[in-house]
Amino acid sequence: MIQPESRESRTNVGLAAKIFSEHGDFIRQVICSQVNDKTQADDIFQDFFLSLVHRPVPQDVENIEGYLCTAITNDIIDTTRRRENNNNMYKHCANHNHSVNKRTSEKILIEVEEVRQIFKLIEVRLTDRQYQAIVLRYRTNLSINEIADKMGVKDTSVRKYIFRGLSKVRQFIKQKQDNDDNSSKP
Repeated sequence: MIQPESRESRTNVGLAAKIFSEHGDFIRQVICSQVNDKTQADDIFQDFFLSLVHRPVPQDVENIEGYLCTAITNDIIDTTRRRENNNNMYKHCANHNHSVNKRTSEKILIEVEEVRQIFKLIEVRLTDRQYQAIVLRYRTNLSINEIADKMGVKDTSVRKYIFRGLSKVRQFIKQKQDNDDNSSKP
């Protein structure tokens, strides 16, 4: 069922439209200065409008063009990162397409179970926030901004959760490898 548009959503659309009417040329200039492909620049221009609807400019911003420039740059970085991840995934799938048909459903189930166990293991080793940030980033493939919105924290907090969580995971893996190496020695 389609949800009716909320008052806040309508307000955000109006605010984004106002910013685009006042600063649209500036926004396009910033995007075009950072992106060479015109089609990609048009896509980012449209996506940036939606970004402003989703995350309106805070009312206390004094330098609107400075804020917009930073926000555009962050959106371009996120878009580029998502495209690279998707391209890498497509390349990986294309390179392994012939072997996918040969894999048995049993092997696929084993791999899925191993991934599930890995996430279960890190859930026990990390704080709730670290685990949530890592799952949203690497399992759900959300951007840092999207994770921050979902968790209700700042982008810097999300980065800290992910960095500290991954550091703990690396440390645990290293300890496990060291223990396995020591136990296999005569």
